[in-house]
This record gives sequence, structure tokens and C-alpha cells, in this order.
Amino acid sequence: MNNVISVRNLKKAFEEKILFEEVNLDIQHGERIGIVGANGTGKTSLANILTGYTDQDTGSIDVMGSVGYLQQSTEMNGADEQIAVEGEFLKRTKELGMLTDCTGSESYLSGGEKLKISLAKIWTSQPDILLLDEPTNHLDLKGIDWLISELSSFKGAVLIISHDRYFLDQTVDRILEIEEKQIHEYVGNYSDYRAEKKRRYDSKLHHFQVQENERKRIEKHLASLENWSEKAHNQSTKQEGKKEYYRMKAKKMDKQVKSTRKRLEKKLEESGIERPKDEKKVHFQFQEDVGHGKRIIEASDLAMKFSARTLFERTSFYIKKGERVGIIGENGSGKTTLLRLFVGEKNPSEGELWRSPSLSVGYLSQDVHDLPEEQNAIEALGYTTRDDVYQAKTILASMGLERTRQVIPIRMLSLGERTKIKLTGILMSKHDVLILDEPTNHLDLPSREAFEETIMQFSGTVIVVSHDYYFMDKICNRLIVHDEKRFRRVELRLSEYETKKKSTTDPTTEDQRMLIENSISAIISEISVLPPGDPKIKELDATLARLMKKKREI
Repeated sequence: MNNVISVRNLKKAFEEKILFEEVNLDIQHGERIGIVGANGTGKTSLANILTGYTDQDTGSIDVMGSVGYLQQSTEMNGADEQIAVEGEFLKRTKELGMLTDCTGSESYLSGGEKLKISLAKIWTSQPDILLLDEPTNHLDLKGIDWLISELSSFKGAVLIISHDRYFLDQTVDRILEIEEKQIHEYVGNYSDYRAEKKRRYDSKLHHFQVQENERKRIEKHLASLENWSEKAHNQSTKQEGKKEYYRMKAKKMDKQVKSTRKRLEKKLEESGIERPKDEKKVHFQFQEDVGHGKRIIEASDLAMKFSARTLFERTSFYIKKGERVGIIGENGSGKTTLLRLFVGEKNPSEGELWRSPSLSVGYLSQDVHDLPEEQNAIEALGYTTRDDVYQAKTILASMGLERTRQVIPIRMLSLGERTKIKLTGILMSKHDVLILDEPTNHLDLPSREAFEETIMQFSGTVIVVSHDYYFMDKICNRLIVHDEKRFRRVELRLSEYETKKKSTTDPTTEDQRMLIENSISAIISEISVLPPGDPKIKELDATLARLMKKKREI
């Protein structure tokens, strides 16, 4: 085997919590591996150990070759350093769709642009192994497409820590899940993993139920034997002249009961099947207050400029009460800036932005480093009353942040766990508008899926910036799209918009559509001149239905 990473008997604990232990793992050249698991299970700790940023407690690790490591937070990737603009690096940033140059300090760049610079630096270094921790957080669709394409042609091993279902389905063929301090392996992409995990759960549950049915059957038999034994003992004291007979019969029953119980205990000990743990269900519940006019936000000739850089201009649109609006555009186009205009954190360079004065807005920023690191979760949220503290602890626990994790300093929590603290603050407030900037970043998969369901039930207004394709397509029923230096409103879902954009830019598809429309017109004309009842009408109707279906597909 051509192993590039070998792990033996690995163990890592954080404070008193064991993240994983007795981990044995071999990764071969050219493998494509996704690493998944709930927040706080140790995915990033494993990555830091494999790359030498953190030491393991016990065990050995052999890594053959150089590692290109993309860390989870853009703040950790050194994107603010002076960048040497070289040929290969510049080529990569252009491929990624950077909207500005990369010279000098990059402190003014968006999270997505910093991420693109980090990716360009990694590809320029030509590593033997890639280890990418949440690479699609902050990354626009163009960047994601670039990354999927580059990974397909990369010759070395690739390890991807991600909660992005679409991205994992496109890039990996093996899943490692960290669960219950162990690493469990699955063959295939994310969808294959979910199907196989359910199959394993159902199989374990079936065997457990068979074992429990057998236990109940034997226990019932034992109860009958014990009842007979008790009767035999009672009879032995009543039957004159036959006491010894009934006493022997009772002892025989006792012996049979003990023997049967011993066999049962041995059988259960040998099988040792425990009930499989149900996947943790995450529950979100928003408190909302809806009571205002139809239009809640209106932009008129809006523009935003920083020095010589124009993010957007000539922008006019509106947002209505109850709409779920997704904001899309390339990294650096001003999506987060637009959200900050909505909440009043910034003022536009030009134009006007009207907001309904009665709005109660809950704003979730994408920055998870703005929580006080020395405080615990409850202290950071600022709740003091008994009811509020109890509710906050309950919500945090429902999202998978255990009580023991709620009382430790935030600096000891994963980025996903920090996101859950910020979400708790939103959940406990009474809002009629939610403005969410990358809300699923760092969240584990069960939390993402539960959050989707909750947003679908929220009757207020939702405005979202997200690069999670599945999340955006499911949640948002209309879009505000950045195009040619301005934002415009589009009455489509993301998948519908992408399909329409592709059809208008693909001449082959447009030609097909025109041919079909011409054929439809010809058939309709032919039907119109045929006399009623003509048998040819039925045949033409069937052809017309097929063409109409094909047109809809295109």
C-alpha cells in the first residue's frame, strides 16, 4: 500500500474531555476523504495534529510529503500578511474570480476574498497532500466550482473537513466520522454515508430488538418456573406423607430456574448488543412578532464605495414582509456590507435606504471571534434571570452544546459551538426580521438540517447571505443578485436562477429552445386546420405534450 498518512493508537483530550482515542488510520496517495462529525468532537484538533500545529497525547503519526493546510477561520490563514504577487499565485487568484488585486495589506478584504488568497497560496506551494478545514465557508459559487475542478485534477491525497453536503457529494469517495471518541469509516460520498449510516442504525436496532424479544421470552419462562417452584414449596408443607416428594420437586424447580437464568445471562453477555444511540435531534424555535406594512426595506440608487473601490452602485430594490430573500454575488461584491446597511451599522455612500421604523431585527454576523473568550456561554449572552438562564441552557443543550461545555471559557470551544451560542441569542429574542450572514458556517450537519426546517416555519422576513447551496435553494424563494456593480431583485430560487442563467449563456441550449418552439407552433397550426374527430389530432397532441415537456426541462 502507498500510504501517505499512517496513524496508530492516537489519543487526544482537551482539558478533561477525551476527543478521540485508540484511532488507527491509513490514508493512501490519491484518496479523497471527507471528515465529518458533530461540533466539538475533535475534527479540527485531528487536522492540527496531522499538520503539527498541535501535539497528540499518545500514539504515532507518519506523514509522507508536504501538507497544504487551509485552516477553518480566515483569521488563522495569514491573509493579512504582505502578499508577494507572483505568476502562479496571480493566476490562481484570477481563476478564483478575485474582484480586486492582492497587493499590500488585505485587511479590507471580505472573508471570502481572504479565503481565496489562502487557497491561491496553498495551490502555489504545490503540496503533496491537501487538508482543507471548512473550505467552502465564505466561498462564492465561482470559487466552489473552481475548487471542485482543481480537486478533481489534484494527484495527491485530499482530506476535507466540511459540513457542506453539496461540496462533499462532489469531491469525496470516503467518509471518516468522529463519533463517540472513535473514527468510523464509510465508503462513498456524503449521500452514500448518510444512507449507509441509516442502514447500520436500522440493522443494530433490529438485532437489539431481537435480543430484547428473546430476553422477554426467557424472562416470561423464568417467571413461570419461579411460580411453579413457589407452588411446589407451598404444597410440600401441606401434603402429609408427601412432603419429601414435593420438597424434592421444589428443589428441582429452583435448580432449573437458576440454570436457565445463568444461560440467559451468559447469552446476553456474549451478544452484548446495546440499543444504538438515536442521532441527536436538534430543535430550534423562534419567537416572532409580525405586525407591519407590506414593504419593509426599500433601496433607491444605492451605492457603496471605499476609497477608489466601488462595491456597488445604481442599486434599487425592495423587500416585502414575510419574504425569504437570498443575497448572492461573488466574494468582495458587498453582500455583508449590504446587510450592515440594513441593520444601520453603515451608511450608504450615495442614494437612500428606507427601513420600516417598527422593525425588530435579529442580526447574525459571520464573525464568531467577537464573543468574550474568557466568559462562558451564559455569561456571554448576558442572561441573569432564572427563567432566561434555564431557557438558554435548554436551547444550547438541544443544539448539542452539553452542560459541561456551557460552563467553560469560550476560548475552549470550537467555532461551531460558538456559532450555536450566537444563534441562541437570536432564538431567545422576539424578532420579525432575521438577517443572517453565513448562518450555517461551522454548524454540524444535524444542526444545519434542523435550522433549515425552523427557518421554513418562521413566518417573519428572512434575509440571508450564504454559500451553502442546499440551504439557499431550500430557504429563499427570491433573490437579490449582484451583477455589473449593482444589486437587482430576481423573482426566482437559486436553482431556477442558475438554470436560467446557463440557458441564456449557452447558445446550444438557446438554439434547442428555438427549434422546439418552432415545432410547437407548426403542430398547433396543423391541429387548427384538422376537422373535429380526425384521428391524427390524438397523435399530434401526444407529440405536442412531449415537446412542451422538453421545453420546460430546457
